[in-house]
Amino acid sequence: MRRYGLRAQVIIYTLLPTILIGGGLAAYFTFHRFQQANDYLINFAINITEPLAITSEYGMQDDTRTILRRVTGATHRKNSRIIKSLTIFDADNHVFVTSNYHRGFEIQRLPDGVEIPKYTTISYYGDNIIVRTPIIAQGDFLQYQLTFDNSQKILGYVALEVNHSSVELLLYRDIVFSCSIVFLGILCSLYFAFRQAQRITAPISKMVSVVENISLGRLNSRVEGVYTGEINALQQGINEMALAMSKHHKEMQESIDLATSELRETLDQMEIQNIELDLTRKKAQQAAQVKSEFLANMSHELRTPLNGVIGFARQLLKTKMSSHQLDYLETIERSAANLLNIINDILDFSKIEAGKLLLEKIPFDLRDCVDETMALLAPSAHEKNLELSVFIDVEVTQSVLGDTMRLQQILTNLVGNAIKFTQQGNIEVKIQQLADKNNIITLKISITDTGIGISKAQHSQIFRAFEQADSSITRQYGGTGLGLVITQELIHKMHGKIHFDSIENQGSTFWFTIKLKKNSSNILSFLSTKHLQNSNILVFEQNEPSARACQLLLSQWGSISTIVSTDKQWIKSLHKNYESIVIGHSNNADIPALLTRIDQAQDYTKNVIVLINSNNISLYEHLKSPSVSHCLCKPINHKNFANALLENQHKKPRLNLLKKHKCVTREYLSVLAVDDNPANLKLISVMLKDIATHIVTCVDGLEAVEIATKEKFDLIFMDIQMPRLDGINACSLIKKESKNKKTPIIAVTAHAYPEEKEQFLQQGMDDCLAKPIDERALKKIIQRWFPKNIENEIKTINTQQTENKNMSFNWILAVQQSAGKEDLAKEMLILLLDEFPNIKKSTQNFIRSTKQQASFTKIIHKFHGGCSYSGVPRLIKIIKEIEKGLHKNQTKEQLMPELLELLDELENVKNAIPKRL
Repeated sequence: MRRYGLRAQVIIYTLLPTILIGGGLAAYFTFHRFQQANDYLINFAINITEPLAITSEYGMQDDTRTILRRVTGATHRKNSRIIKSLTIFDADNHVFVTSNYHRGFEIQRLPDGVEIPKYTTISYYGDNIIVRTPIIAQGDFLQYQLTFDNSQKILGYVALEVNHSSVELLLYRDIVFSCSIVFLGILCSLYFAFRQAQRITAPISKMVSVVENISLGRLNSRVEGVYTGEINALQQGINEMALAMSKHHKEMQESIDLATSELRETLDQMEIQNIELDLTRKKAQQAAQVKSEFLANMSHELRTPLNGVIGFARQLLKTKMSSHQLDYLETIERSAANLLNIINDILDFSKIEAGKLLLEKIPFDLRDCVDETMALLAPSAHEKNLELSVFIDVEVTQSVLGDTMRLQQILTNLVGNAIKFTQQGNIEVKIQQLADKNNIITLKISITDTGIGISKAQHSQIFRAFEQADSSITRQYGGTGLGLVITQELIHKMHGKIHFDSIENQGSTFWFTIKLKKNSSNILSFLSTKHLQNSNILVFEQNEPSARACQLLLSQWGSISTIVSTDKQWIKSLHKNYESIVIGHSNNADIPALLTRIDQAQDYTKNVIVLINSNNISLYEHLKSPSVSHCLCKPINHKNFANALLENQHKKPRLNLLKKHKCVTREYLSVLAVDDNPANLKLISVMLKDIATHIVTCVDGLEAVEIATKEKFDLIFMDIQMPRLDGINACSLIKKESKNKKTPIIAVTAHAYPEEKEQFLQQGMDDCLAKPIDERALKKIIQRWFPKNIENEIKTINTQQTENKNMSFNWILAVQQSAGKEDLAKEMLILLLDEFPNIKKSTQNFIRSTKQQASFTKIIHKFHGGCSYSGVPRLIKIIKEIEKGLHKNQTKEQLMPELLELLDELENVKNAIPKRL
């Protein structure tokens, strides 16, 4: 809505009443005047017609028109300005006399069929008014008495036509006069309104200008002039406000000057503090670097002698000793192992803080991984006479891709804590599969114990670094307080979460979820249990969780199991023969009761299996007898348990750790293999001998180009990093200037990441083969390019996982990586050991110097290839981490922990290799 100024409002509000009141009065008086004039005209006409009607009575009766004509004419002439026509009609509605014959007098006549009115009537025809008055015979009124039954005699009627124009002229005159008076009043009001508006708005405009000047900082501006009333009060108020603002501005300026001075001093102090903080930050960074170097040096200095202590302790355990010596040595071995675990926890925590903790994705068998972990933790549980039970649902996918070592670390931390804080009772490990979507499975793993529990007030401290629920726990149970922190980080990296429930003095349940990718290839280990289907098996187990774990396995294998837990049930069940009888025993102090049950069971089966809650070798020897077929350690290892149950079958399918497959007949295939590492070159040559008939080898790219220009090959395997000429440039030259322009060239590299593989393909390579070279992958590559040569070979390959991938040396893995040939594995191992002195020297030189990163990268890459075929998984893992760091241009300070681990692991590998090899 439009807003008007004060001047306009004063004018509007002054004029508006004048216009409304004046216009209203003028309209009222004009209309009233019109009504008066109209009434006057009608009354004038009636005053003429009624006397004339009385006068015309005798003339109508005598039929004397002359007198009436004179009367009507004289009346018309006397009032000619008003009367237009005067006519007398007889009773038959005929004209009797008229004062003015003209064409329009017919409007004075009553319409046909209309009776003469008994009283005077008025009719309007446009601007004219017709007044009709009846002529009634009154002369014989005295002779005849009028009654209601006798009506008056009407002789005719007088019709008078009056002109209305004279009245309108009078009305127009009055309207003009009224409008003139109203207009004059408006002019007067407008004059006084402008004067009043000027009187009000002029000082206000001056005051507005002064206020604007004050708002712009001109505080000396004042409102001048002499005013009265409210304007004067407003003037004084503005001047006083300006004076007060001027005073406050002066005080504020003084405060600003003072604050500015103080701020300058504060800024000077802050600048000094910033310099001090910067120095402190640099010192903190140096301290952090010193801490990292200290941790790395501590690892190097402590792990080397600890590995020696642990290694020689384990060697001494194999010798003959007294019981006291054996006990002392086992204590030394356990203490050293615990100290090594603490060091590993600190190093893992340091990697987590540095963001260098990465997970691998390798195929492994989930059940084997769990069994291996439980086997390592079982002795600790046995020492406290705790029952450790494992429950794996049948829906759980066994063959998965992930980091088996880190999953074992998670289980070791959680189950180890459960054992540590439980004095009696049971520890249960349950594994469930929650989801299977897009080839990704979600597992829920829970660990329940009957230990000391955790109070609600201590829940928030569980996952803090270097903290435990109670400070007394560290003194009583030991530990660094890092286990759960590392566990939580590992679970997060596996896209899962960890939770726990605990009641003080009743126990705890830790559970976590992780996501693993399903292994699309055949599982690494297989378990043929079809012969156990419908087998009748009796199980005696007094511990309820152990009984349930045993029953779960037997039901998954399709066996018919009878579970008993009391002596009465045991005796009652011994009434028929069984394929196998399983006797679980927890109380190692009550061996006679176990021997009694063994004697009773041998009469009803040929296969007696004893499950004991101990790993004491002397107890195993004591129980060993012809009546006991197998003596197994709790918790149940599913493979060992299945093999023991299959002992009594006519066909004994065993769980093989390594299964060799016979290759198909070799076809003619010419292959060129290029690699600067002699071990790699020898291994790939041996693997190719089972497939190809013509194999040529060379040690660098330049030699490969020379050979390719002279001889045609069906397939070329090319290493990437080589002296003189690398694999990429060699591939380019071969495809340009040789007989092998269309020959498939396969890149062989230790790092076959997706982005690197795509880069190799863009640079001219036709395919990519990752190190360590797996026979199955090699044959898949050849099948892809030459499917007719080995179309049935891939179907026969069924590799299995062998032993723990975290070992320093694994002979079975070395044989597997050498295509199952032990002689080749020994040669590879000798070549690897020959490189140890050079690698150790190069690593030490790199630590001391800062200008050898490029050459050290090539040395590490070459050494990586040699390690890939010698059964040294831990050494390969360290090499991978170093090579990744070098590719990311990490400094030697950042790589210090891995470099020192490399030096330690070189000694570990040398000590772990048996002398016979």
